[in-house]
Amino acid sequence: MKERLRSAAEIAASLPPETPSPCFVLDMQRLRQNLARIAYVSEQADVRVLLALKGFAMWRAFAPIREVAAGCAASSIWEAELARETFGGEVHIYAPAYRADEVPSIRALCDHVVFNSPSQLARFADALAGCSLGLRVNPGLHEVETEIYNPCRRGSRLGARAEVLAKERTRLARMEGLHAHALCENLHASSIRLVDALEAHFADWLARVAWVNLGGGHLMTHADYDLEAWIARLRAFRARWPLEAVYLEPGGAFVWEAGVLVASVLDVVETDELPAAILDVSATAHMPDVLEMPYRPEIVGAGEPHEKPYTYRLGGPTCLAGDEIGIYSFDEPLAPGARLVFADMAHYTVVKTTMFNGVRHPDLAILHEDGRLEIVRRFTYADYKARMS
Repeated sequence: MKERLRSAAEIAASLPPETPSPCFVLDMQRLRQNLARIAYVSEQADVRVLLALKGFAMWRAFAPIREVAAGCAASSIWEAELARETFGGEVHIYAPAYRADEVPSIRALCDHVVFNSPSQLARFADALAGCSLGLRVNPGLHEVETEIYNPCRRGSRLGARAEVLAKERTRLARMEGLHAHALCENLHASSIRLVDALEAHFADWLARVAWVNLGGGHLMTHADYDLEAWIARLRAFRARWPLEAVYLEPGGAFVWEAGVLVASVLDVVETDELPAAILDVSATAHMPDVLEMPYRPEIVGAGEPHEKPYTYRLGGPTCLAGDEIGIYSFDEPLAPGARLVFADMAHYTVVKTTMFNGVRHPDLAILHEDGRLEIVRRFTYADYKARMS
């Protein structure tokens, strides 16, 4: 898999002049490149890959993903319903806890149900007859530096530790699978260490279950991810244990660097520090990870602060004082109407947006391989009003 992956700059250069602002644009050429890498791992390692809807749920783009993914991983009833209605294939669900009134819907929608605790598994096992039941385990692996995204952080509520399973054998009699999610946008070395940790802490259970789900965060579509090393480790894992299936459920990997967010400058205002450019996109409403993680998204053609002649602090149009995206420099001064293109804005963007302040919500578009831009959704006041009551 040596194909050079299409860059954000190439996507930006391919956008037609009529591209609206603000607008999330999914690039089909890069999506297909990503899918080719994921399919290669699936075929060579004999694993089933699921699309994690928590990371990407633009169902208008599901057609090519169906060719690669065996189904979807859902985190809620609504995601499971979307998977069953628009994707097909297998539907897996995991949530930190389930409500009793959700169980009939879960049984109707899902093939695999993963519980977060032995107590919930035992409580709902009879009501979910016909579903394959699994348990999320915590392998105690710390591969995620940002604490808010680390599932194995100290005191984590996510997944049962090995010592808990040792005390719960009776309540786990109906368990058919193990689910281990411990990564977030990690490269192959972390993926391999996850398998190592699972074998080290849960070997007794691996010999009993029918399937294992290695979760998400395996960034197989990153240029630096060693697919061959990962495939070799998966093959060794499959050869060692009598498993019917091994699953991966990436969300970000499917659309890694396959989307951009087109924005425009609305105004430039002087401050007691740097000039502030106010955009028609918001960190808090449209790119919440910028504030939650936090991180500084890449802008095509922009530089680090003071690297280029003109430096600005970029902010959104909401009333939140901290609705700031970061400090960037540019070759030319910014003025109202200037276009900016934010890179890698497909995963964990659209799925996390809000309509805070009632600011205009970005359109959703697909850039097809023939250069045609298809606007698949344009949000209106009616969408905002419907959410408020």
